[in-house]
Amino acid sequence: MKSRIVLSLLLALAPVLSFAQANSVPSQPHLLVKGQSVRTVVPDRFIVEFLVQVTDMAPEQARVKVERNVAAILAALKKHRAMADNIYASSMSISAENAYEDGRQVFKGTKVVRRVRGSFDDIGRLRALLADVDAGPELQITSLRSGYSQAGKLRAELKAEAARQSRSSAEGLASAYGTRVTGLYTISDVAPNFAYGVQAGTWQVGGDREEGDVSPPLVPSPPVTDVSASGSRVPLESLETGTITFTENVYAIFLIAQ
Repeated sequence: MKSRIVLSLLLALAPVLSFAQANSVPSQPHLLVKGQSVRTVVPDRFIVEFLVQVTDMAPEQARVKVERNVAAILAALKKHRAMADNIYASSMSISAENAYEDGRQVFKGTKVVRRVRGSFDDIGRLRALLADVDAGPELQITSLRSGYSQAGKLRAELKAEAARQSRSSAEGLASAYGTRVTGLYTISDVAPNFAYGVQAGTWQVGGDREEGDVSPPLVPSPPVTDVSASGSRVPLESLETGTITFTENVYAIFLIAQ
């Protein structure tokens, strides 16, 4: 029984001990270095998300309106050749809708909600879809963002480059001080928080961008107007693809010769 209790305590403390080791420093001479690799790419995926919601005193009426709008969105996605494997429609959500009026809660009806998401590999098709959608209180575009289909592979490449850079930095520093790297103590892609008299865990670098930042974001540009044959002014929607910057960091402690 005592052995089982001791073993249970050790297992419970394992995550804490592991975290402490990850933020510990060796007693031998060492170098703490950071490797960073950055790549900017042009997005090749464009994702649009819709929110369909209707509130009505008659729950069935709300459900019918929502289903009708969802069917229209799915038809539009198919019409404009959205990526079939990336079309998503959520299950139906139903709840009571209330509002406070004159200090009291007032029932407004039954709210029915569904969400739809579609992805495109061509921004021209996304533009065509948006031109074909009539948005309003019951059908809203809630998100419009860009992505990169090879993001996983790219992150792996960047992490390997960052690791090589950390090794090169350590060797360069060691050589500059007339010593040499003798081994690797620890390596991580999470910034450590060591106490060398001061906290050294922020690793701020000017101009760093978070992984997957979009610059600029995929958002509608300011409306441009044109004059139709009838003389009325017609708004023309335009989207910018922008770029996506991926950043991978590696933090390593290398042991050096005495």
